[in-house]
Amino acid sequence: EESLEKWRYALRRGMKIRILNLDFLFICIFFQLLRHPKYMSSQRIAVFLNMNDEVYTQEIIKDMFKCGKSCFIPRYESTSRHMDMLKLNSLQDMETLPLTSWNIRQPAKNDSSREEALASGGLDLILMPGLGFDRAGNRLGRGKGFYDNYLERCKKHPKGKPYTIALAFKEQLCQEVPVDDHDVLIDEVLYEEK
Repeated sequence: EESLEKWRYALRRGMKIRILNLDFLFICIFFQLLRHPKYMSSQRIAVFLNMNDEVYTQEIIKDMFKCGKSCFIPRYESTSRHMDMLKLNSLQDMETLPLTSWNIRQPAKNDSSREEALASGGLDLILMPGLGFDRAGNRLGRGKGFYDNYLERCKKHPKGKPYTIALAFKEQLCQEVPVDDHDVLIDEVLYEEK
């Protein structure tokens, strides 16, 4: 157990260094996503608001609104492993959201006016963040388990688990990502030059 955590810690540090300053590759990933059959056919999509070492997502969100898709974004509870996917109403709405300690925007804890995806129609697609991925669908997150817990909750929704696509840079692909029983496989990793 301790060696697994040390391996994960070392891999996280290395990945953060490798993926800084790769935003220019985003455009390749963006156009691949726009042509992806799952993205094109999905109406209810959850997408992360990126941190500075993740694939840039604002243009994806703009496209979702342009195409009339419902956009859901995470609200993390920092004191637990709980996360909800709450409806984002517009790009302007996103700009008014408060910043978290991670310097990303999310709906305020006391904001109860937003639709939660699992309390209504579920989700068709989740665009996933992460620090590292392997070809078997294993994902190295930031160690809090937010997405793994949320995907377990999705499985209990009448619509079931949505299709999951991780947005990544090629540099984030690993030979193997260490996982345990709580880690949920993702369906696909989308990266430049795929």
